[in-house]
Amino acid sequence: MLFTIFNSLLAVLLTYSMGMLYYGFYRIGNARIHRRVGPPLWQNVIDNIKLFAKREAPGHGIMFHLGPVIMTAGTITSMLFVPFLKDSAWLQGFSSYGNLILLIYLMVVGPLGNALAVGVSGVPFGVMGVTRGLTRLIGLEVPFFLSVALLMSGSGTISISEIMMAQDSFSNWNMMAHPAAFIVSLFSFVGMMGASPFDVVGAPVEVYSGPQAEFGGKYLGFLAAQRVMFSMVKLILWVDLFLGGATNVFILMAKSFALFFFYFIVGAAFPRFKTEQAVDFMLKLPLIIGIGAVLVRFWSL
Repeated sequence: MLFTIFNSLLAVLLTYSMGMLYYGFYRIGNARIHRRVGPPLWQNVIDNIKLFAKREAPGHGIMFHLGPVIMTAGTITSMLFVPFLKDSAWLQGFSSYGNLILLIYLMVVGPLGNALAVGVSGVPFGVMGVTRGLTRLIGLEVPFFLSVALLMSGSGTISISEIMMAQDSFSNWNMMAHPAAFIVSLFSFVGMMGASPFDVVGAPVEVYSGPQAEFGGKYLGFLAAQRVMFSMVKLILWVDLFLGGATNVFILMAKSFALFFFYFIVGAAFPRFKTEQAVDFMLKLPLIIGIGAVLVRFWSL
C-alpha cells in the first residue's frame, strides 16, 4: 500500500514537471515565431507558485469553489489509470484495475466540473466558453471513439497495459499496425489538446479567456496545474496506445515530446476555426476515414 501511494505521488510530480517543461517550450517557441525572445523555460512554474500564493476574491457559491477541485480530481484520477512504463513496477498507478472504457468516462469529469463551476458564476464569457467547449467535445469524441474501437478490436482487449505490451517492436506499434486508427485519433488529439484550429474555448479575442475569466488566485493556480497535467495524461495515453509505450522515463519523454511538438506545429500553422466549423470538420474527414477503416476491418473478419 505504501509503495502504491508513493508511486502515485511520483506520477503526479512527474506529470506536473513534464507538463510545465513542455509548456515552457511552447511559450518560447511561440515567442520565437513572432520574433520575440520569450519567457524563461521555468516561467510557468514561477507563475503557478505565485498564483497559489494569492488570495481569491470573488465567490459565486459552493459549486464555484468545487469546480477547480473536481477538475483536478478528474485529471489525477485519469492519470492513475494510465500506465507510464511497461516492464516495470514503477509509475503504474491503478492501471491494472482499469481499462480504456473507464478512462474515457474519467476524462470527461474535468470538462463537466468546469461547466458546473462556470455555470453558477453567471459570467457570459465563461458560459460562452463552456458552451463552445461542450459543443466541440461532441465533435471530438465521435472520431476518437471510432479510433479506440478500431484499436480494441484489432488488439482483442480493452486493457491499456495489454495494448501497450503487445507492441513489442516498431513494426508492431499501433501507428504502423493500425494506421487508419492512428490518423483518425490524431485529429481528436489536436482538438483535445486545445490547439488551433480547434481552440474555440479560451479564444482571448472573442470570449476573453472563456471559462477562466472569473477565476483568479489559488483557483487559477489549480486550473493551470490541472491543464498541464491533463495534457500530459493525454500525451502518455497516446504513447501507450500507438507509439509502443516506454520502458523508461527518458523514452517516455522523447515520445511524448514528439507528440507535443506535432501539437505545437499544428497550433502555430493553422488559424482558429469557428465552433461550427470545428465540429463540421470533425464530423467529415476524420469520421469518413474512421468509418472506412471500420468497414474494412469488419469486411476482413
